[in-house]
Amino acid sequence: MTRVRALIVGLTALALGLGGCATPHLMGHAPEAAKITSTRRELIDLPPPPTPVTVAVYGFADQTGQFKPTDSIQTLSRALSQGSPSILVQALRDAGGGHWFDVLEREHLEDLLKERQVITEMRQRYLGEKSVNPDALPSLMFAGVLLEGGVVGYDSDTLTGGAGARLLGIGGSTQYRQDTITVYLRAVAVKTGEILSSVVVRKTVASVGVQGGAFRYISYKTLLEAEAGVTTNEPEEFALEQAIGKAVHDLVLEGARHGVWFFADRKAAAETIDRYAAETSAAQGELALAGPDSHRPLKRN
Repeated sequence: MTRVRALIVGLTALALGLGGCATPHLMGHAPEAAKITSTRRELIDLPPPPTPVTVAVYGFADQTGQFKPTDSIQTLSRALSQGSPSILVQALRDAGGGHWFDVLEREHLEDLLKERQVITEMRQRYLGEKSVNPDALPSLMFAGVLLEGGVVGYDSDTLTGGAGARLLGIGGSTQYRQDTITVYLRAVAVKTGEILSSVVVRKTVASVGVQGGAFRYISYKTLLEAEAGVTTNEPEEFALEQAIGKAVHDLVLEGARHGVWFFADRKAAAETIDRYAAETSAAQGELALAGPDSHRPLKRN
């Protein structure tokens, strides 16, 4: 009987401990700045170019068309965040510590043009200007490169499984599930329409659940039942941010490999390019190095 009581006390303490540990993290959590992940750190640490590349992003849509899965009623919530363009713009601003790209506002270009029209009308009415004063309202900048693509895949349950064991009514189990996000990103020359560089990145999204419990009679009319468990879900938005950041990182290096743009210090950047080439070769096998023209720079006008 002493062993049974010890078992009850232990399981109760475990359940209360899990609940007590979780409560402070769920309640009253103050807002905080986004942490710099290893993927974002690699993007920030890219060697800078001689001059920034002026780019524009008109859209970077969720092209999966998938809705959030549910076991009960139908939901119209999307499986992925619809803020991909904002995430891409932030990644471009992070590249090379902000030295790689000058990003132009194009997602809400109509709003920008309306506001400029308001400025023009106000100056005409109150200052009597007959034409636009270029000193007060200069022309908008134009981009040399368009960045296009999107989130093209969200595959659910690409890997599922679990394990468990129970002895005399006491045991535990672990279950896991893995989804996959696929992102395409390409750089397009505005003057010629030529695709300068294109990359694809895949990122897994993991969910893991651990549960333990006991179910047994401790006396003729007394039944012990206790359960405790923890589930961890990787946020889809966090995974999407990492996938887009990795896509921007690889786009820079892929363009540098093919002579689309260059680093200011090519010798210092050689190690970074070689590491990326080795990573690409390992991911794609010998296909990346099969052709004799795979590293020939593209012709530029």
